[in-house]
Amino acid sequence: MEEIKKAIVEFAESSKKTKFYFKDIEKAVQKKIPDAKAREIKKACTALINEGTLIYFSTGSSTMYGLKGRGITEDPS
Repeated sequence: MEEIKKAIVEFAESSKKTKFYFKDIEKAVQKKIPDAKAREIKKACTALINEGTLIYFSTGSSTMYGLKGRGITEDPS
């Protein structure tokens, strides 16, 4: 789990984008850890959100993930 979390954070920090779909995160993690399952990656994302490293970003129709404090991911209200 820690290895997956590290891969997610590295991907989020190195990407030009500030918001990611789960599929983007899944592909990036599976490049580094080919045997990582989608369920494990989802659990790692949830753990990072609970720790405050990642945040959800909702567009209304889809939910994306963002690295806290990077880009316009903070709620302006």
